[in-house]
Amino acid sequence: MKIYTKTGDQGITSLLGGTRVPKSDLRIDAYGTIDELNSYMGLLRDQEVNEKRADFLKEIQDRLFTIGAELATVPGKDKVKKPDLHTEDVEVLEQEMDIMDAQLPALQAFILPGGHQSVSFAHLARTVCRRAERIVVELASYEPVNDLIIQYLNRLSDYLFVLGRKMAQELNVEEVTWKPRL
Repeated sequence: MKIYTKTGDQGITSLLGGTRVPKSDLRIDAYGTIDELNSYMGLLRDQEVNEKRADFLKEIQDRLFTIGAELATVPGKDKVKKPDLHTEDVEVLEQEMDIMDAQLPALQAFILPGGHQSVSFAHLARTVCRRAERIVVELASYEPVNDLIIQYLNRLSDYLFVLGRKMAQELNVEEVTWKPRL
């Protein structure tokens, strides 16, 4: 199988189920942003500080591929074989957040991204996740979208925030807090 097919050279691509749409279609933007987020998740997984979390971060990447497949499927094409997302996937993120949060000091101020390159990668992933969530919410205002996708992305962005804090703690770097000028 060749990587290039030349079928997209005119700015049109195919959804799973066969429908051809412009590459500027909101659905393409949605799953393209999920793909971008997945790349950032790989970057996070590759950080030495996340060595013990690498398997869990890979599971998140697997769920993001699942979400991408769902978003790449023509609405109503239920016979297209693709993996599915479960409520338990959201619950696992919540459980992991609760474990990390119990080991962190109480949040007293807004945290600025930074302090360490690895922590910054977590914040980049978080912001891409929020953007993906906004795009999927917009898509859902025009076409059917599985509500669980929006819930998962919302929880994942929260997870990434807590992960950034936990990484800072494990790296022994001080969290950079926002001190507004008043």
